[in-house]
Amino acid sequence: MTPFGVKVRELRETKEVTLKAMAADLEVSPAYLSALEHGHRGRPGPGFVMQVAGYFGLIWDDAEELKRLAHLSHPRISVETAGKSPNATLLANLLAEKIGGLNEDQLSDLLDQLGASPIR
Repeated sequence: MTPFGVKVRELRETKEVTLKAMAADLEVSPAYLSALEHGHRGRPGPGFVMQVAGYFGLIWDDAEELKRLAHLSHPRISVETAGKSPNATLLANLLAEKIGGLNEDQLSDLLDQLGASPIR
């Protein structure tokens, strides 16, 4: 799942809205919405993010948080290290190589070190 997908699922469950009902209301396919939630689709466009925010009545900080999570939800990311130090390139490559073997505690520790709040 992606951070955006986790948040959308959380909002749906809190409001007791099924994926199928939400998809119909937003005029998208249930398969598309499911793929977004599970991280099988790329980052959603800003128009769709605002549509979701409106659907759940999110305003101000909550809508901004949803936009931020959408921006951080691209399931396939590339890291440009040209012109950076050799350590930046080493870190990017090691992370790409080892991320699949990290457990949730290790991921949370890394996120804490980077100043980000882990998603629970």
